[in-house]
Amino acid sequence: MNYCPACGGELKYISATRRYVCKSCGLSLTSQELTELRQKLRPSFESEEEQRQKARKDYLKWWLGKKK
Repeated sequence: MNYCPACGGELKYISATRRYVCKSCGLSLTSQELTELRQKLRPSFESEEEQRQKARKDYLKWWLGKKK
């Protein structure tokens, strides 16, 4: 059973449109959008220092990838 990340209502899958629709608030999401939203709303257990290090690594990866 899927639950709406916005209101907690029940999500129903509509196969014709390939989307999940909340029965309570009417939010409509694809499965990819639903996954991304849940990851975004998931609480982070990383410390501030770990988050800064991750941001630095991501920036360095972007910077080095841009040069190629």
